[in-house]
Amino acid sequence: MNYLFIIQGEGRGHMTQALSLANILRKNGHKIGSVIVGSSERRSIPAFFTEKIGAPVISLPSPNFVTDKDQKKVKPLRTVIYSLLKAPIYRKSIQKIDEIVKEEKPDVIINFYDFLGGLYYFSKRPKAKLICIGHQYLLGHPDFHFPKGKTLDRLSMLMGNKVTSLGASKLLALSFYPEESKKKKLLVVPPLLRDLVKNTVSSKAEHYLVYMVNPGYADEINQFHEAQPSQSIHAFWDKKDAETLWKIDETLTYHQLNDELFIQYMSSAKGYVTTAGFESVCEAMYLGKPVMMVPVGGHFEQACNALDAEKAGAGIASKTFDIGKLYDYIPHHKDVQDSFKGWADQAEDIFIKHLT
Repeated sequence: MNYLFIIQGEGRGHMTQALSLANILRKNGHKIGSVIVGSSERRSIPAFFTEKIGAPVISLPSPNFVTDKDQKKVKPLRTVIYSLLKAPIYRKSIQKIDEIVKEEKPDVIINFYDFLGGLYYFSKRPKAKLICIGHQYLLGHPDFHFPKGKTLDRLSMLMGNKVTSLGASKLLALSFYPEESKKKKLLVVPPLLRDLVKNTVSSKAEHYLVYMVNPGYADEINQFHEAQPSQSIHAFWDKKDAETLWKIDETLTYHQLNDELFIQYMSSAKGYVTTAGFESVCEAMYLGKPVMMVPVGGHFEQACNALDAEKAGAGIASKTFDIGKLYDYIPHHKDVQDSFKGWADQAEDIFIKHLT
């Protein structure tokens, strides 16, 4: 079968999921055509993705979150207004997708939670099936536990799920743990972890690993570093135009996103701090690393992720990048590595079943 991918370009999670799925599909005799990545002005596509996906990568402007001037908090209202102003540009993106689909004639379009995917499928009605993949769809499960309050945010998130999956035949909800679903289209599936992660041997060292989806959080990392200068920290970000490696001193280094280097540092970290995305938390659980999750302000999905990951035994949630909280937590962490690996290692069989 022939597949076409549409991927949200925010953060690294959707892209690493696509890398893993592409490998699974090819290993089982299927083909990947074009890979369309929804882009924004403040982010560039990481080199590791374009080098390893093994297919033409086409970057198209897509709706994305708008942050405050410090690049920390998501501004929901500003995001909506900005997206409406950019509507003519997004219509051109949808038209470009339609041209690609008509030329390549894929059997299945897989949307990794990009708004263009749902809007394209709804407006153009191609013959190919649409299947959507994302942890976000787990929020549609009747047994999912949401953060208290924030009813409007919850409804907005569920509406976002609806927009990205308009016309989809299946919603594959990536999950930290197995769960039955009574909804016909909603199927709970394991995380899509790459062989790079599964083949890595975990060890213990003296550094902490940090990943921040918004570079504004570097201020908090720097503050902790000033208070604890002897503590070794390796931080990864995708700050546009930043150096590949920015060494502050002997114990604090900032790296541009590099998948192999990131996993190398994770495998030997004593703890991991992240802005509550899904994919890298799964990688840490697979490698047996305690996690502290810091949901991006105003980002309801990440608040849900942190709550769900705590339930799964990944670690703790925090409102700040105070690594001292993780230091205090680690002695009390209960290792869930074996049970999580048992679930994650079923991914290939489950995805082939649902996608073919």
